[in-house]
Amino acid sequence: MVMGRGVEGGMVDPSAEVLTEAAATFGLLASPPRLHIVWALTQGESDVSGLAERVGGALPAVSQHLSKLRLAGLVRSRREGRRVVYLVDDPDVVAVVRLLVVQVAARSRHASSAPVRDIGA
Repeated sequence: MVMGRGVEGGMVDPSAEVLTEAAATFGLLASPPRLHIVWALTQGESDVSGLAERVGGALPAVSQHLSKLRLAGLVRSRREGRRVVYLVDDPDVVAVVRLLVVQVAARSRHASSAPVRDIGA
């Protein structure tokens, strides 16, 4: 979606429909297991059993998460013989998920390495 320039060079606010769809997408990714699945798929394609092993989830639960992610258009699947392989083929989704996870990890590392100060001093 392309947004135009608004008053004083700012971006024009997106429509209510766009904001609703974006919020629904973020809502799907607000689940740690689903975010972990999408993160894993940004690293490369996988079948459901490989994802279940990687994210530490039960096969039926991972399969349900994949169904929701697929319906939302965040992941897609293709058949390889008897296997179904899942992947994220939208570079924007990959970029957003990677940016978010990397930034949170960096903040976490920075916070844990910061010297502890005595507030009462």
